[in-house]
Amino acid sequence: MAAKAEYIPGVCNIGPAEVGMRRRVGWFGSAATILLWAIFWIFRVPAAWRLFLFLPAAMGATGFLQAAMHFCAGFGIRGVFNFGPEVGKTDSVEQAEFRQKDRRKAGQIGLYSMAIGFAVALAAFCLALPL
Repeated sequence: MAAKAEYIPGVCNIGPAEVGMRRRVGWFGSAATILLWAIFWIFRVPAAWRLFLFLPAAMGATGFLQAAMHFCAGFGIRGVFNFGPEVGKTDSVEQAEFRQKDRRKAGQIGLYSMAIGFAVALAAFCLALPL
């Protein structure tokens, strides 16, 4: 039996429709990262340009992390949640303590996404350097 989706401060603030959208963002960011990396490799783009892979890699990581955690960082920062069938339609988080927990979780997702984006960009940069 599936668990009922509900708002849990600092843990879960999105339902299935929002999770699906985050997963699509993750796939888009990952595909963009791979495509750009391939273009940079094929055309022997200077190593420094490969650091721009940080952006799509971090975007892909953000999407997948939010989908896996059932938590939207943007919603957490804004103090809202959505478990309805319509993407983007939100309800407000009323209690200050809950908003604080949500902001903390949003910060974690942001840091994890930046770390993953940085690792991918650094790998692309290092693999472009002559041995």
